[in-house]
Amino acid sequence: MTNRYSLKLAHINDTHSHFDPSRVQFLLSHEQQSYEVYSHSGGYGRIGYQVQQARSQAADAGQDFLFLHGGDSFQGTLYFNQFKGVANADLLNRLAPDAMVLGNHEIDAGNQPVKQFLDTINFPLLAGNMDLSQEDPLKQDRLAGHPKLFNYVPEHGSAKVLLKPLGDRQLAIIGITLDQMKEIARPDEDTHFANAIATTANTVAKLKAQGIDHILVLSHLGWDKDKELAKEVHGISLIVGGHSHTLQGDFSAIGHNALPYGYRVDNTPILHAGKYAETLGLCDLEFDDQGLVTTLAGHNYFMLDKHLLIEGEQEVTAATYDALKQQLVTHPGILWDDELTEINQVIAQRYRPAIDALEHQVLGFVPKNLIHTRLPSKALPHGSEIAPWVCKSIYHETRNLDIQVDFALHNAGGVRQSLNKGTVTMADILGRLLPFALPLVKYRIQGRYLYQTLESAINSATNNSITGTGAGSFPYTYGLKYCYDGRQPLGARILQLEILTEIAGEMQWHSVMPDRLYSGVSSAYTASGKEGYQALLSAEQQESIEALTLPQAFIRFMQREEGLHGVMPPHVLYTSHLDGH
Repeated sequence: MTNRYSLKLAHINDTHSHFDPSRVQFLLSHEQQSYEVYSHSGGYGRIGYQVQQARSQAADAGQDFLFLHGGDSFQGTLYFNQFKGVANADLLNRLAPDAMVLGNHEIDAGNQPVKQFLDTINFPLLAGNMDLSQEDPLKQDRLAGHPKLFNYVPEHGSAKVLLKPLGDRQLAIIGITLDQMKEIARPDEDTHFANAIATTANTVAKLKAQGIDHILVLSHLGWDKDKELAKEVHGISLIVGGHSHTLQGDFSAIGHNALPYGYRVDNTPILHAGKYAETLGLCDLEFDDQGLVTTLAGHNYFMLDKHLLIEGEQEVTAATYDALKQQLVTHPGILWDDELTEINQVIAQRYRPAIDALEHQVLGFVPKNLIHTRLPSKALPHGSEIAPWVCKSIYHETRNLDIQVDFALHNAGGVRQSLNKGTVTMADILGRLLPFALPLVKYRIQGRYLYQTLESAINSATNNSITGTGAGSFPYTYGLKYCYDGRQPLGARILQLEILTEIAGEMQWHSVMPDRLYSGVSSAYTASGKEGYQALLSAEQQESIEALTLPQAFIRFMQREEGLHGVMPPHVLYTSHLDGH
């Protein structure tokens, strides 16, 4: 006789410090008319309530229950900027997940915040391919041996495994994160990440040899890599993932495209739950005694305000409002705004007052909209209108500390959005424009490496003859202006490179000489050679500017200038390799 093993599962991922409900939009139709429906969804209070309900239902039904987080709790909102990981750890403890996998944003600022997080949380943090075997045993923020961390076991090439009861068997949970962590985050130098697929394969084989067949991978690899993992490694019962902000479920009737919930690759279902704590995945699973998922019934759920804001070309009558709301009421992926008041009270009393203060702290005035785009385009031939101002602020505020620099260089992805005309608050900068509190680094570098850096970063951003890491690597500058032609051969695409030089008290543009040394300032992320900036590692010296972070430089500049005034001359002349094709 085949036994059936039943599990109720709740899952979230990429919550990025969105403790409050997030604004969401749906597109609904009624009597041949389209309507935009706005509401707020999710947040920790609502998620807490739904998880509590699911946990009670599982207990009543005699089911095992699991609540998992697919990584990237850090970054994202003013709450993180203000409280770092402290609020995240506190509020996640109140949600009480059974486990979380390490996301790349947890390690944006090195290992120290991970250590502080581990010291505070009441649940295990899984990072089964995080290799700490070369970690300095004397370092202050040592992670190796931490009782809450399930990391890599190099002797076996496998992950430490979390075991949970599943009927009369055990369910093994393997946490696997991105193995390109050094390219996209900032782990300490002595911290390495083993190959995600190989580590999973070795761990699954080890578990099977021990007679454990029910194996769940909690992954922070992203949708495409999860599909590859399911295809490459046989014997995984289920993958619960994150990183790619993938929404699953049937939401087409309310204007959201999403992948099927529980999508299978070679009999392994994959589950993701969107982003920003807007949605919660809930499902009932049955496994056979070989570990195969035989039934999966569930959905991702929005958790909406009971009051909706509806806009349409026609007047929205009471009858139309009721009809549209009824469509949401009957939708299989909609829950409402029931919440745990104790979580909301903690947010309101302990954390929100500091955020409200930032919303009211005005830094200055911006006389026109400054659009942020990562790449130049026909509409914006010189690219972003705000990124050069960020570079100008880094340049001037570094010089104001009596640190001599010739130029500032910053990547497009380090600026998160446009800045609208009008007053600009501290919250606009810290919460939206520059949410990553990256340290600044000064370096001395030969001119030849500046040519290489700019070309490599642009090639990486545009996939011009190399496989890039995305448009976020596109370089913006101040005190340095360049002309790039992507149609030219590799190594000859920077046609002109000039630097702003002070001669007899006057600022003049001069060609960058390959053998001459120049002083630059960039964020620690860019200066570490990631995303096409590897030539910066050829700098003769790099030193961290302890007194200044990227957002602090912009804030100080805005306060001193009382806004962003005057004309910013273009520093980028760009011709795409696609032009003329």
